[in-house]
Amino acid sequence: MMRYLPAVEDAAIDEVLTEWRSRYPQLGICALLSEAEKDRVAVLQSVCARHRVPLAGGIFPALVDNGEFHATGVCLLAFEQMPYTALYENLPTDAASVELAVTGIAAGIRGQIDHTPDVTLFMLFDAMVPNISTFLDSLYLQLANRVHYAGANAGSETFQPMPCLFDGERIVQHGVLVMLLKPHSGAILEHGYRAPDHTVYATSTEGNRIAQIDWRPAFEVYQELVRAQYGVEITAENFYQHGVHFPFGIVRANHHVLVRIPVMLGEDGSLFCVGEVPPNSVLTLLERPSVDTNQTLQTLVDGLRALNGDLSDAELLLFYCAGRRLHLGNETATGELQELQHRLGENQIAGAVSLGEIGGSTTWGYPLFHNATLVASLWHRG
Repeated sequence: MMRYLPAVEDAAIDEVLTEWRSRYPQLGICALLSEAEKDRVAVLQSVCARHRVPLAGGIFPALVDNGEFHATGVCLLAFEQMPYTALYENLPTDAASVELAVTGIAAGIRGQIDHTPDVTLFMLFDAMVPNISTFLDSLYLQLANRVHYAGANAGSETFQPMPCLFDGERIVQHGVLVMLLKPHSGAILEHGYRAPDHTVYATSTEGNRIAQIDWRPAFEVYQELVRAQYGVEITAENFYQHGVHFPFGIVRANHHVLVRIPVMLGEDGSLFCVGEVPPNSVLTLLERPSVDTNQTLQTLVDGLRALNGDLSDAELLLFYCAGRRLHLGNETATGELQELQHRLGENQIAGAVSLGEIGGSTTWGYPLFHNATLVASLWHRG
């Protein structure tokens, strides 16, 4: 029920859909398309329309298949029957409009939740949406723990706006694709960073922009922290080279750390991150050697088995953060993928390189937006 194709070609997609449709008359498709093939969405839509197969999906910087990253192609994920799916575009940013939009999204979802004990709300956001955490907070206020929460961000690794979410007829930007998976026990998410003891406060923020840290220009304090803790001199000129290696960690009350990678420097000394930074957040500075690959992978494997039991016949969906891959370097990141594959044996593992990840807290299921993580979940059992 997972198939990676190295190129988006009509004949190859047609062959796969013909095979699957013969077994599953109500077949549905979730497609993860590589950014290099972004102009080929129409090919996917055309083949699926010809087979009368519902389609939904997103465009990602790269794809993942059985221990390797792939810069081209498409990953086709099959449903025996297409679940509830809704695609929204041009999401608002002001509080009142967000609440109104989430009410509409939640109403559609609520109408599809029955007495199935395990339901996962799977979401693909456009990475350019600046207030994803706010949307997750609002969704939780309306749906609470009636669903598990999981998902990832689509878009360009350059963080330039582009349409990146699609269904059988449209391709949109600044939106979200929601799918209800049932029965489904949710996802396991881990980054393996450990926070240093030294902390500061994000005293002035707006969405994903940090204007001040400890009441001083954010970049000025960031420079001092990196210099003091790691002996590296960061300037406006080399920020884009070094910033990904020194992300912030938001230290939550339960001691969990949410990673926020700074990706843009404002002319006024502000820093823009992937993901919102709430006002007065407790921040610490994270760095590459503090990533614990063994602990990350063990958490994923143990968590998958705890959620789903025996995995011997399972196909697994994986999202691997683009910032983590850049941070660790392609060789080390590929090593993580291959080690995960080794630990899971014969399981097929497929997915995409993402621009932010969504998962529930391991303690009480609250949906959180993360950077630099791996997110894994069961896709199908043989």
